[in-house]
Amino acid sequence: MKEQLEEVLRFTDNMLHSNYSEDKLLDRFIQGMPVAIYTTDSDGYVRMYNQAAVQLWGREPEVGKDLWCGSWKVYSPDGSEVSPHEYPVARTLKEKRAITGEEIVVMRPDGTRRNVAPHPQPIFNESGDLTGAINILLDVTNIRLSQQQILRESEAKHRLLYNSLERLANEKTMDLMKKNEELKQGEERYHKMVEEVEDYAIIFLDKDGIIQNWNKGAEKIKGYTEKEIIGKSFSEFYLPSDREHGLPNRLLAKARESGKAIHEGWRLRKDGSQFWGSIVLTALHDSENNILGFSKVTRDLTERKLAEDKAREYSVELQFQNRELEQFAYAASHDLKEPLRKIHFYNCSIAENAAHQLDEKSREYLHRAINAAKRMGELIEDLLRYSRTTSTVESYQPVNLNDIVEELGMLHKEEFEQKKITMEVEALPIVDGVPFQFKQLMSNLINNAIKYKHPSRQLIIKISNEAMIKGYHINDRDVEQDQDYHHIAVTDNGIGFEEQYAEKIFEIFQRLNNPSVTKGSGIGLAICKKIAQNHGGLIKAHGKVEEGARFDIFIPVSPVSK
Repeated sequence: MKEQLEEVLRFTDNMLHSNYSEDKLLDRFIQGMPVAIYTTDSDGYVRMYNQAAVQLWGREPEVGKDLWCGSWKVYSPDGSEVSPHEYPVARTLKEKRAITGEEIVVMRPDGTRRNVAPHPQPIFNESGDLTGAINILLDVTNIRLSQQQILRESEAKHRLLYNSLERLANEKTMDLMKKNEELKQGEERYHKMVEEVEDYAIIFLDKDGIIQNWNKGAEKIKGYTEKEIIGKSFSEFYLPSDREHGLPNRLLAKARESGKAIHEGWRLRKDGSQFWGSIVLTALHDSENNILGFSKVTRDLTERKLAEDKAREYSVELQFQNRELEQFAYAASHDLKEPLRKIHFYNCSIAENAAHQLDEKSREYLHRAINAAKRMGELIEDLLRYSRTTSTVESYQPVNLNDIVEELGMLHKEEFEQKKITMEVEALPIVDGVPFQFKQLMSNLINNAIKYKHPSRQLIIKISNEAMIKGYHINDRDVEQDQDYHHIAVTDNGIGFEEQYAEKIFEIFQRLNNPSVTKGSGIGLAICKKIAQNHGGLIKAHGKVEEGARFDIFIPVSPVSK
């Protein structure tokens, strides 16, 4: 029995001082990942990598010798070579922060290149010291090639369409003007053709931009009858702000100077509604090159514009969620949880049944091992919760925040009584969303207040329902300007924080206080931010050292919550 205890203690001591168990678990997990992952030490030398990284780089790096990464050469998307000291991992280690939202081009030894989205993250030990970095490399080459192909095809189709239509309008308009007197029958045929076209607004302007004719397509797209619009300026179709800035006159001037003006933008119909119009304005000249007027061809592309905007929003959201999931979902692996559970179980068994046989130093090591395993287990569970908040597939339903806060108050009742904590709650709104996510949001904010309570005074947590607010008053580009938002504030009188860190505290793994003093994984507020974003809202933080913190939550007002 004594020999077995000594063997377990030796294993525990090695784990605590050399991180053997964590490295082994991390290596096992990294090797099984389908995406390229590697780690470096604090000086930037490669420590560990998987086969997916080897396939991406086209070579096998030398552990402890290759610096920053295993790439043969690295370029920026514009083709310029990147200095090794500007590699993403080099910057992460230098600035001690994650580098996101960037793209590089990796050249392999055989000369082939791959577009890569790196996601380097610094690694700190329990004392807050930088010990290295981990980097996930996502191969986005096929995405870039697909985007370029779609863009080329779209441009070619639009070019062909506009050129054909412009050529037809110009030929017919010039034919009308040259043969005005002697070819009246030709003029009638032209007008008939133009009038019957319904998918395009084809009109003729005099040299001052005054409308001279009107076809069915113009009436269908713009809403005016021929009688209502003939003799008026074509600037009638432009938004007041465009008229203020002189856009119609600038288009006429450009057509005069270069022969043609092409433009896309929002235009006005007779009823005040807007449509996305694509126009080609062409100058028409007589035989002596004097400008007679302009042909103007307009197409309603509102459906295409809305589809493109929606696709762009979806792409941005998808990229954001993919970046987050690629960085953190690996922590939910069963390969991490199962061996960690065994380590914790065996150490707890020793502590319970045989601790009296150990000397004081051994007991200290044993308890440190138990605490380390417990912290790692909590981190895995927090990462699982964070990963779940990236999903918005659940159906929204009315969520009564009063019921959620009341339930959380009951769960914390004994803790509040022991620590003399007071929670003051106003009547809160009913919001539209995912119930378990809102419960997680409020729970994390309450736990955050408890975790950072002031040591010398009683903690007071206030949850208040502020007045509804318009998006343009929130002063944040991520909100809809004309949308109404519920405003819920969670305030405490804890130790607070410096206002300059108001955004940093929502980053994953970020804690402003000494990790050895405060508990937690540094994921709780990141989960709060993700939940608010999932529901189309946001969360802001304000703090003052030694006075407390305030978290303002803004959630869109839906018909169910009005």
